[in-house]
Amino acid sequence: MNKPDVSPASPRLSDFAEPSTRRGFLANASILSLTIPGVGAALAACSPSSQATGDSTAVSNANQAAATGSLMPGQHNSDSRLDSSLLNGHHPAASLTGAGAPGATAFHRFDPILPPLGSGDLKLNWHTKQVAIRISEDTVVAGWTFEGDTPGPIVHCRVGDNVEFTLTNDVDIPHSMDFHAAQINPKVAFRSVPKGQSVTFSFKPKYAGAFMYHCGTSPVLMHIGSGMFGAIIVSPREPLPPAKEFVLIQNELYLADAANGIRAFDYQKMLGTFPDLVVFNGRPNQYMKDPIKVKVGDRVRFWVVNMGPTHACNFHVVGEQFDTVYLAAPPASAIHGVQTWAVAPGGGMAFELVCDVPGEFPFVNHGFGHGQKGGIGILLVES
Repeated sequence: MNKPDVSPASPRLSDFAEPSTRRGFLANASILSLTIPGVGAALAACSPSSQATGDSTAVSNANQAAATGSLMPGQHNSDSRLDSSLLNGHHPAASLTGAGAPGATAFHRFDPILPPLGSGDLKLNWHTKQVAIRISEDTVVAGWTFEGDTPGPIVHCRVGDNVEFTLTNDVDIPHSMDFHAAQINPKVAFRSVPKGQSVTFSFKPKYAGAFMYHCGTSPVLMHIGSGMFGAIIVSPREPLPPAKEFVLIQNELYLADAANGIRAFDYQKMLGTFPDLVVFNGRPNQYMKDPIKVKVGDRVRFWVVNMGPTHACNFHVVGEQFDTVYLAAPPASAIHGVQTWAVAPGGGMAFELVCDVPGEFPFVNHGFGHGQKGGIGILLVES
């Protein structure tokens, strides 16, 4: 397996000595956050007015560096070990909501069909992009994305395939990649990269299943919640029974009011855990208007991945039962005769059913407080 690319220009927060006081934490966090415009100001706002002069100087230096885009000596880059508390509720302003920002992409249905397997190993070269994405007729969101869409591309490989991945960051905010299908040192492989830099690493999936990938840069909640996620489906070496295979990625959307017709993602709402929308594959109700179509007699396999960032996906197909659900790596750990099963945030499972009769069968998050916020579609079984 190739060794991850390590740039000496991108140190990590873990290299800091642990601060002994809150003031020391704020000073270190201020330096950490220079590559995210405006974070220094947010940290200053979190500091008590009686804070020592040394702390105020650190925050002032952070603001100056953020404004100029320069790097201070000893600046440290975030990594996926940090949680959402680091930035104390702040999130950077979405530049796409400003006047004169580029227009939104046209609405498009996200194709749920599992891509075919290739001939062997995968080599992926992806870029981070900020894109205004139309997710419905009346809603455009300021997405942080992999490859210009949310979710990002569906990846399909086999157990043991070598996946060589390169992420290049094209935007001002640092980003990273965390593959749940990988067993690899996250401090090295999943490190954040600043604008104009890249990280490369390789891994070989050990287990079959439906796995998420996501940006692991702090605050992780904000990066996942703003659209930086997708699914990697790992097939077993021994083929599963033939089926029509589809990928459903559930995620929650927490949206600010529109500015210039575009809604940024709202970090405070994410912390509050009451989403505006809960959707499959990034768009509310898209498979109600344009159903997933199969034929009578088809075996259907849903690879369901729950991005969260917070709530479970209680997956159910109305009018049907799952003859097989794989709780872990297929084909092991199968259970049978299942009506509904919860997929945890950050988890993934495979659900199978045989379409015995024609009709329109809603698939839904049966936690209906979320299902009725967009987490619903139609499986259309035709004769």
